[in-house]
Amino acid sequence: MKECRTVERKESVSNSFLKTVSAFANYGSGSVVFGIADDGSVKGLADTRAACLDIENKINDSIDPTPFFSLTENTRKKTVTLAVEEGPNKPYLYRGKAYRRSDTATVEVDNVELRRLVLAGQNMHFEELPCHKQDLTFRALEEKLEAEHVVKALNGDVLRTFNLFNFEAGFNNAALIVSDQNTFPGIDVARFGESINIIADRATLEGTSIIEQIDGACTMFERYYSVEPIEDARRATHYSIPYEAFREAVANAVAHRTWDVNAKIRIAMHPDHIEISSPGGLPAGLGRDEYLRGFISQLRNPILANVLFRLNIIEMFGTGIVRIRSSYAEYEQKPEFDVSENAVRVTLPVTDARPALTSDEELVYRFVKEEGSTTSGQIVANFEFGKDKAVKLLRSLVEKRYVEKTGTGRGTKYRV
Repeated sequence: MKECRTVERKESVSNSFLKTVSAFANYGSGSVVFGIADDGSVKGLADTRAACLDIENKINDSIDPTPFFSLTENTRKKTVTLAVEEGPNKPYLYRGKAYRRSDTATVEVDNVELRRLVLAGQNMHFEELPCHKQDLTFRALEEKLEAEHVVKALNGDVLRTFNLFNFEAGFNNAALIVSDQNTFPGIDVARFGESINIIADRATLEGTSIIEQIDGACTMFERYYSVEPIEDARRATHYSIPYEAFREAVANAVAHRTWDVNAKIRIAMHPDHIEISSPGGLPAGLGRDEYLRGFISQLRNPILANVLFRLNIIEMFGTGIVRIRSSYAEYEQKPEFDVSENAVRVTLPVTDARPALTSDEELVYRFVKEEGSTTSGQIVANFEFGKDKAVKLLRSLVEKRYVEKTGTGRGTKYRV
């Protein structure tokens, strides 16, 4: 069994494995295999039964509280496998310290992470804690709720329904984030020129409701990535990066970031791509592969995510990755997702600005290009398409910005 984040190998039984027991109990289950050298060779233990007793005693005497674990002997190879389950009574301490896994190493957690473990042990999130400000107003939230026809007026009952307020503790941190007095780190947006040394535009969105900050980021996106071709004498806005992908990426950065660190969400707008980086890695219990497949079962900020959901800023919990990828389905360029211990970064490339064509659309497009100008009647005459299908194909080519429609009625023509 190869050593990884959830598997550690030990040639013999010594106290060093106890740090890893703390890590597995705090951050996801894992196994320690005794009798295996670092290079993977089987060395075996002199007495597996005695080793099991020694391991059990060391855990019971040294880890507080005692985690759930089991021991399995392999009498043929003379190895022992210790399986440790992630427990509900965090933090699990070894000699007064909590540990976590970092790839194949076990390291002590810092004070910020220790506070998170304490909250996890109490089945709480940081956003649930009472906030330091209680004189809050919610103009931006109320306007958005009314615009989305969620409520006619924002009152105490609505705030309690959203879990932003309770009579015992007052407003919580989630309430402060969506309030007009929001003091949490905001969103830093920078538009770069041809190199990262050239900053063409910059906006620091903070000191206002996170709802207005999301809108501000989208406004800056529209400024630099919108294109407006003429269609039927109407101006229809298109974007060189799918708008849905950008909005979803920003909303997900807000919903899944860690709010207990002094760091902003950073949006770097380049001519050929956008990078959205949110502070904090993945929530405890959520693996990288699970995240990349779009199966996000663990929410770091469920109260805030619910508010964004009710405002139609996000559509469903845990589907952001799927929706971002879906918005690029018609393009050759694809988004990229990078996950580290301290941040999640989404890269959205500029598309070729025109979706791919179907085989029938390709035939019609080539015909229009060769003819210079054509009508739907000429398409019907030259291909085995009916009138309705010919019009549908030409309309699709207009929408995808391959051809332009001119004239009206019998004088309607199409050209590249």
